[in-house]
Amino acid sequence: MIELNTNYYSSEFRLGIVGGGQLGKMLLTETQRLDISTKILDPAANAPSRIGSKEFEQGSLQDYDTVYNFGKDCDVITIEIENVNTEALAQLEKEGKKVFPQAALIDLIKNKITQKEFYQAQGIPTADFKTYTSKAELIKSCEEFTLTYPFVWKVATGGFDGRGVSIIRSKEDLNDLPDAPCLSEDLVPFEKEIAVIVARSEKGEVKAFPTVEMDFHPSANLVEFVFSPGNLKAEISDAAQILAKHIAEKLGLVGILAVEMFLTQSGELLINEVAPRVHNSGHLSIEGNICSQFEQHLRAILNLPLGDTQTIQPAVMVNLVGEENYSGPVKYQGIEELMAMSGVYVHLYGKAETRPFRKMGHVTIIAPNLEEARSKAKIVKESIKVISI
Repeated sequence: MIELNTNYYSSEFRLGIVGGGQLGKMLLTETQRLDISTKILDPAANAPSRIGSKEFEQGSLQDYDTVYNFGKDCDVITIEIENVNTEALAQLEKEGKKVFPQAALIDLIKNKITQKEFYQAQGIPTADFKTYTSKAELIKSCEEFTLTYPFVWKVATGGFDGRGVSIIRSKEDLNDLPDAPCLSEDLVPFEKEIAVIVARSEKGEVKAFPTVEMDFHPSANLVEFVFSPGNLKAEISDAAQILAKHIAEKLGLVGILAVEMFLTQSGELLINEVAPRVHNSGHLSIEGNICSQFEQHLRAILNLPLGDTQTIQPAVMVNLVGEENYSGPVKYQGIEELMAMSGVYVHLYGKAETRPFRKMGHVTIIAPNLEEARSKAKIVKESIKVISI
């Protein structure tokens, strides 16, 4: 059992990170700065995190033995992706290892049905929904008019980065859906999509980052822009942060929780979904806030004092995703133009191959005011294209 006075720095302490993608890579920037020893598990030999960690192990994130054996010689274990073997993590917890976020909470959150049922049971505002064990049950509900078009369809597990979510407007839209447990959700007439990154430490300290506003790609269902602070009334922004903190405390989660919400046209806040890890909506905190979400996650899981979340300067993040008609070895067209711009920070994730809408990097733009940052962000979006050689 790790005590609160553990010497994490320049020592034999080992932090295990299950998953070696771009989120792990950015987390490693903070572990390197603090000289915290790390060990990464990822199935890909060329995973983005393979270089920045002291140890790298290639292996399946879903295999019980692989995850269990990986964690046995780690002192604290965390994740950068939800799709992991939680049975192995739960066993490690039983044996005295600290696993944050906790295995049971990863299970609850990674299943969109149990996640929604949690909100319902706790009286947390969310869009009305119905659950289905199969595609046939969903179709039957449509045929019997107990479910009417349009509605939002979400697969229970496995959906991420815009996949596993569709707006169903007609019977024909049902044809391509997979046969899997799922839910239907009322189509919310929202004004904005917003998010709050909140951190909770083991001793119960809770801090939220400023509320951000998100713009999504119309067809890929991926975030294109994130704006911080969001263009919101102060009372809405404050209410969103209070709600995010409330969810983190109800879950008892240790680490970072990303809370995505709808702001309805009537001014109501509805929880869309949450992620128990560092998140795309918080990337601009690296340059935009005193403490980044990545440093804050480390502070939370190591039970250290949480950092200052105040904004340094307004920021806009632009996601860099693969262009629709390109697959193969990646080429970043126009990147030199961005390098010449003041207040523009390019983050490339270390993925050698691009494909349509694959997340390949992001660009953060900071400026004295949000309007200036927005204007630069438009130029950034038009200047750089992720294509293939």
